[in-house]
Amino acid sequence: MMTTTTPKPKRSHFKRIGLIGRAGKKSVVNTLNQLMKLLYDWQLSAIVDTTTASIEGILIDFNHTDENHIKIVPRSRMGEYCDLVIVVGGDGSILQAGSMLAGTGVPVLGINRGRLGFLADINPDKLETELADILCGKYHTDERFLLHMQIMGENYDGKNHVFHESFALNDVVLHAGKSVHTIDFKLKINDVDVYRQHADGLIVATPTGSTAYALSAGGPIIHPNLDAICLAPMHPHTLSSRPIVVAGSSKITITIHKDNRTQPMVSSDGEASVPLEPDQTLVITKHNKSLILLHPVGVDFYQACRTKLNWSLYSDEFALDNENDD
Repeated sequence: MMTTTTPKPKRSHFKRIGLIGRAGKKSVVNTLNQLMKLLYDWQLSAIVDTTTASIEGILIDFNHTDENHIKIVPRSRMGEYCDLVIVVGGDGSILQAGSMLAGTGVPVLGINRGRLGFLADINPDKLETELADILCGKYHTDERFLLHMQIMGENYDGKNHVFHESFALNDVVLHAGKSVHTIDFKLKINDVDVYRQHADGLIVATPTGSTAYALSAGGPIIHPNLDAICLAPMHPHTLSSRPIVVAGSSKITITIHKDNRTQPMVSSDGEASVPLEPDQTLVITKHNKSLILLHPVGVDFYQACRTKLNWSLYSDEFALDNENDD
């Protein structure tokens, strides 16, 4: 059976295409190999990071790599070599790539090989035609801001010190780790007292992260164009506690109360958690760098909500019994 290949895009908007994928799924490997073949047929350069290149099943001949077609570079330097980075996987893979590409100006395109894939727009079954359209300039972009998280406290010499910092495209989460106790913490916004809370934790989310973990905690869905941050308590020990939305320019400060009985932990975008000690302060602000996401024409935020969250999912049981009556 003969197969047809989409013609090479004319005057491609992107010449050096970065490829990132995660090991462990055969479907990811198959899509990465398909992408490398397409880029070769279209005479475009494929920039593959060292981690992706080492995945079992990736079809790269390291002894005969043509640098005009395939170049292997460290993942941390992808922004230096690429005009566009394609991430094959789920939202987690895009979050990891986003932390490294934020501020570089290099847009990120997601091909969904995950479970939900809220940030990954391209269906693998339509990869060839949709990618060809994008390379021809049929796309739109949007800019997503990140959160900057710092754990601060006094050093041995009594001076204020940053013990840990990281960045998050989705959220920064204060949680109780393996403990079944609630956390006793205090929240300030722009140095103004907000509340003292007993809860399993607190999710501080960007608009991008409002459809992730924060949504599971009862947080609102925030359009990605809004400059806002959501704070969603996790299982608060009160019926009156609700998520709140504050300006994106806000400084969020969290301290642990002296009566707390468990070891609070902090995680950014689901990465490895770090402890927050009673004499330390968690400070969360808007990061000064942003990530550019690239979308095919016709894909928008509300369409993603309809398809990923099953909005307006038609079912006969919701139809009126007499809708066809005269």
